[in-house]
Amino acid sequence: MYPSVKNVFVGEDFVLFIDFDNGEQGRLDMKPFLDFGVFRRLKDHNAFKRVRVAFDTIEWDSGVDLDPEFVYAKCQGPKNAKHAIGGDADNSRSS
Repeated sequence: MYPSVKNVFVGEDFVLFIDFDNGEQGRLDMKPFLDFGVFRRLKDHNAFKRVRVAFDTIEWDSGVDLDPEFVYAKCQGPKNAKHAIGGDADNSRSS
């Protein structure tokens, strides 16, 4: 079972910083997915910034959401590394 998303922070260039309920953190680069299917809706940075935690994963106002296993598996870097909220993130949303 994968950990649930606790917080999501929007960084620059379509990157999300994710806090998981087990204390781990990760960086999710969404750029590779923005040319496919419903993810095209997120190519507008203003739409992308309207991300939020919903249940145990993340979703956007446009109706796009991600499988929690996908979020955890695709997060880059050591998931227990602290991310720089102050300088890298311009938005934070939590449930």
